[in-house]
Amino acid sequence: MNIVVLDGFAENPGDLSWDDLSSLGQLTVYDRTDGDRIIERIGDAQIIFVNKVPITRQTMVSCPHLKYIGVLATGYNVVDTEAAKELQITVTNIPTYGTAAVAQFAIAMLLEICNRFAHHSDAVRAGRWQTAKDFCFWDYPLIELDGKIMGIIGFGR
Repeated sequence: MNIVVLDGFAENPGDLSWDDLSSLGQLTVYDRTDGDRIIERIGDAQIIFVNKVPITRQTMVSCPHLKYIGVLATGYNVVDTEAAKELQITVTNIPTYGTAAVAQFAIAMLLEICNRFAHHSDAVRAGRWQTAKDFCFWDYPLIELDGKIMGIIGFGR
């Protein structure tokens, strides 16, 4: 079985092993794939994995051995799913990928809004705190979260 990863760098910039995947067949991993090389690189592969490489109807028709497209992302808009369905090619994605990271990032953004860390960090690096007349330095009022009520609305995950 031939397995091709078309844009592996996004998924594995070098800190992970492809060994488990390669144990399933002949694995070829490309860091990045330009649009004009997609069909050539898929070749006679039965399985491909993509992140942002678009897989069109033309690509699927041109690669008759293709049976499975794994989208290594939460969305799957890079694949013509109607064509895949017609051609009986299974398409999967990872809908819960990054769920905890997104929640963590939302909290980080809340703290950024309250404290303007990036702005104040840049100002301190520029020497503005050292030249300030007062010990306390800020360009914007800091928002204290203590005593605040916050509601968080999510859509499931």
